[in-house]
Amino acid sequence: MERARAVLPNAHAPYSDFRVAAAVLDDEGRVHLGVNVENASYGLTNCAERVAIGVAIAAGAKRIRAVAVTAAKLHPIAPCGACRQVIREFADADAPVASDALDGSLVVTTAGELLPGAFLSLVQGEQR
Repeated sequence: MERARAVLPNAHAPYSDFRVAAAVLDDEGRVHLGVNVENASYGLTNCAERVAIGVAIAAGAKRIRAVAVTAAKLHPIAPCGACRQVIREFADADAPVASDALDGSLVVTTAGELLPGAFLSLVQGEQR
């Protein structure tokens, strides 16, 4: 969470002013960071969680072991639906997903709890 908080000011959120940062822990113990990058065409906006996972995959990660997400708001935020699917693509159902609030409170759930009916490929050895 600390690493995600450190890059939060780098988020590009000129339209919503809702900055989000994420850190993902990969299968080799490395931490990869991401921030949201908004676009004037809102549908082209990249969420912090998906950016961090893309960075991890580009660095050679095969699996994600944990995710931390922060927006420095009064309440912890949860990943959006698209991010939940991408997290679940690369993380096991029991992988922790944590979010914090300005007061330091922390909410921890799992990738499986965030998206219980995830679409998973047969390549992953799971069927839906």
